[in-house]
Parts: sequence; C-alpha cells; structure tokens
Amino acid sequence: MAFDGLVNYSVVQEIKEQLLNGKVDKIYEPNFDEIILGIYANGNKYALHFNTNSMYYRANLTTKTKQNPTQAPNFCMTLRKYLQNTHITNIYTNNLERIIFIDFEGYNKSKDFSTKKLIIELMGKYSNIILTDNNNMIIDSLKHFSINSGSYRNIFAGSNYILPKSDKLDFFSIKDNEEFYQVLKNNSIKNNSNSISKILSSTFTGISKKSVLSFEHDLNITDELEISSSNLIYSYIKNIVNNTSNVFCKEFEKDYSLYFDYNKEKNNFEINFFLDDYYTFKENTNTFVTYRDYLLKLILVKLKKLNSKLISINEKIKECQDADKYKLYGELITSNLYRIDDYNRNEISIENYYDNNNLITIPLDNSITPSANAKKFFKKYKKLKNAKEFVDVQKHSVEDDINYLESIVYEINSANNIKELDSVFSELQENTLVNDRSKKSKKIKKKKNTNDNQALQDYIKCEVDGFTVLIGKNNKQNDYLTTKVANKDDIWLHVKDFHGSHVVIRTDNKIPSQETINKCAMLAKQHSKANNSNNITVDYTYVQYVKKPSGSKPGMVVYTHEQSVTVK
Repeated sequence: MAFDGLVNYSVVQEIKEQLLNGKVDKIYEPNFDEIILGIYANGNKYALHFNTNSMYYRANLTTKTKQNPTQAPNFCMTLRKYLQNTHITNIYTNNLERIIFIDFEGYNKSKDFSTKKLIIELMGKYSNIILTDNNNMIIDSLKHFSINSGSYRNIFAGSNYILPKSDKLDFFSIKDNEEFYQVLKNNSIKNNSNSISKILSSTFTGISKKSVLSFEHDLNITDELEISSSNLIYSYIKNIVNNTSNVFCKEFEKDYSLYFDYNKEKNNFEINFFLDDYYTFKENTNTFVTYRDYLLKLILVKLKKLNSKLISINEKIKECQDADKYKLYGELITSNLYRIDDYNRNEISIENYYDNNNLITIPLDNSITPSANAKKFFKKYKKLKNAKEFVDVQKHSVEDDINYLESIVYEINSANNIKELDSVFSELQENTLVNDRSKKSKKIKKKKNTNDNQALQDYIKCEVDGFTVLIGKNNKQNDYLTTKVANKDDIWLHVKDFHGSHVVIRTDNKIPSQETINKCAMLAKQHSKANNSNNITVDYTYVQYVKKPSGSKPGMVVYTHEQSVTVK
C-alpha cells in the first residue's frame, strides 16, 4: 500500500516521545531523494530517515547503513549549518495529512541561537523536504518549484511556505458514526459508487483505498456501503488513530497494511522498523532487477553485433573457399587465348585439362575482353587467398568474444545480489570489448563501491568429505582461484563445453577418492549453465596443468592431462 496519512500518523506517534529533546549530531544526504538525521536522545542514537522518491517515499527510523557521497550536497550543507547541534522540541502531523513537522531550537554550528522547522511532505512525486525559519520563510528545500514552472506554489529560498492544497475532508472533524455514514452516503450518490474503499479514499485525507480494503479483510466485511459496515470501519480507524500503542504493521496482498490489536504487546518502534525492512528489501530488489536488466541489455546488444559480424565472416570464408575456382578459370583462359576470339561475351566454354578435357563453362564480365577476365580472375584468387588467412584469425577472435560475453550473461543470470552484479560491472569496465559511456553507466559506476580485493575473495567455500572446496562465482574469481589461490597439486574441475565456475579441491597432500571427486563434479555442474541438463561431462585435472594464455579474457584457461566424469 502507499505510505498514506494513517501510516504517517502512526510513525510519528511512535517516535514522538522518544526523540523529543534529542540532539541532532549528524546529517547525511546519501542521494538526491534522501535525508538522514542522526539524533542522540535519552542515551541512545537514532537515525531518522526521510525518503522523497516517488516509489519509496516515507519517514521512519532506520538501522540500515547507506553510502554517503564524499562531498555533501548543497541542501545537506544547509541543514548542517542550521540544524546540527540543535534539539528537537516538537514532532507532529497535521492530522492525517502526509506531512511531518519537526521543530528545532538551540545553538547551531555558527553559535547562533535559533528556531527552525523541517517540513517533510510525503506525497508521491511531489514529496519534498523543506527548511523554514520561525517566520515561515523558506530557507532551502530538497527540491525547488515555482509558479512560473506550473506549480501552484513557490518552493524556493525566500518564499513563504504554504501548505499543500486539499479538497478532502479531515477524518478528525467527524463527530460520530452517523455523520461518517452520512458523508459516505452523500459521496456515494455524487460519485455513483457503492464501494466503501473507493468512496472513503476519495473523501477523506490520508486514508488510501488499500488501507480500507485491508480493514475490511480484518473485519470480515464486504466493500458494499451499508450502515453496519460503515460503523465498523469508522470504529476501526478511530481505534488506529486514538490507540497507537495497539497498532501494528503486517504483510497484506504482496504489500503491507496497518491493523489494530488490543491483545498484542508492541515493541518499541515496531511500525518504523517494519517499514525500514519492507522498503529496504523492496528498494534492493528493484535496484537489483534494474541493474541486472541494464547489464543484460548492454551485453546482448554487443552479442547481436558480434553474431552479425560472425555471419559476415562465415560468408566471406565461404567465398574464399572458391579461390581455387578463380585460379582455374584464369589458367584455362590464359592457356587457350590463342584459340579464343578477342571479343567481349557473357561466357565461354573450353576444355578443362584437369578434368579429362571435359567442357567447362566460365562466366565472363562482358564489359571486358577474355584476356582481361583472366587477369581479373587471378587478381580475385590472390585477394581471396590473402583474405582467407585474415578472416580465419578474425573468426577465431570473434568466436572468443562471443564465448566470453556468453559467460558474462551466465554470470549476470546467476547473480543473487547487487554485490555480485557489481563484480560483473567492474569486469565490464575493465574490458574494452564492452565500453558503455552512457549517463546510466556513469551513474552506476559512481554509485558502485566494490572493493576489488574483497570481491575476489568472496568466492564460495565449502567442505566435501573433509576436503576444502572453493568455487568461483564469476570470471575474475575463477582466475583468482586458479592462478592465485590454488596450489599445483590441488584438483581443478570444470564442466566441459559449458560456461560455469572453476572448482578447486584443496588436497593438502592427500588424494581424494573418486567418490569425493564425483561429489565435487556435481558442484561444478550445479554452478554452471548445464545445471538443468542430464549426463554432463565434467573434466578434472591437477592445477599445474591448467594454464591461462597470455592476453586471454577473464575466466578463460586451457588445460591438459584431464580425466572426465559424467554427472547425471
């Protein structure tokens, strides 16, 4: 469900008492959409997080760490100037409006005593964080808007702060069940609808349709507007806003919702930390999917170009295979010039002394003479012969590039988290084969903070029959395991003819049994593109027989003295 006024109200009620008189000791702006206030209150440290992203807008206490830019953005610097070292004197909402007001007073970094107000508006794509003085004058804001640009109010330094417009009713203004039902009934006629969730969400501020549907589910009532259902919904919402110590969050229809329970004991900041976990997981999942799809698109575009290039190369090779034919044409014409009339024609039939003097028809260019055609055939023969050597090398290079990029696709599809995608992205940035200079690539590269050494050492480590087994998760880790970590007498395994992980059995001067090798071969299969296939061949040999050719791409090796085992 959306972060509606009921959720916003519940979050503030949870943190209000604990954070009052708390001192602001740190302020961060991890990215353009977020502000985090570090607050020291009642002997504890808290991180109050505000997110204005159109998909994830919210306010909550957080225990999650975020990477901060090396240089603080302008708005963050403004907040530090006016709010750092001040104390929180009040935290409140305007009933069920999705706005949080936080009052600060104290001596700021400039040693001046002041009172300031931070206003957090959580309204989808219009979400914003605004700092004002005690005269309601805007000092600065996270996002700036102007009437001249289409906004109905000015949000920039020097303008007066004006509350957002709302034509909906305030739930707190309703006196009783009867008035609540009458309001819904009137709007039912006005909107030509009998759905409580639709009428209620379009009538009252801060109550979303998803919330109402969740309340109906808890109360076991339908969405049809009746007096009994209206009374139950009204009482349920009243309990939520009047008894916040009995309000909780739960998962509901692949989302979340509030619910009321008199009999359940509530932990401190339960709603805050539920939202923290929920949105962090959602953000990470969406970021992972977006990141993965971006990398796949980058690789697949390059693969498409390489495959087209390979088709052209194969066509050229096929043409080169006809080189001897053009040499034959030239020789036959040259040896028979004394008996060929010197005039232009489309073809000529002469005896082929390489084929028992059987007649052969040679196509000619009718714009030139037969002797000139013979020279043309010899020239084409030499050209195709020279081209054959070049295109053979070119084909090998393109096939290597395709094979490598297909291994990258396997890595991307096998990745389980952003950290593993970072390792793939790092590998791509080092590889001139894929060099994306788009703004999105630069943005990802800027956000990425993978320590290369840590990433290399993040390989899988397990134990099989008392032997330590190491498994690489990407090309760079495969290289690292095989060339840096493994000893010469360790055993190396890899699925034959499929992309997959390098698997190393640390022997420690012991000889593993065939059964142990078979188990490790199963691991090699499981960590390969052949995981879902049957009867797969896995090669294994001593590490001393595994070599990485000079200049070869990450993960690419050659090996000898191998034995094989079939994994079913």
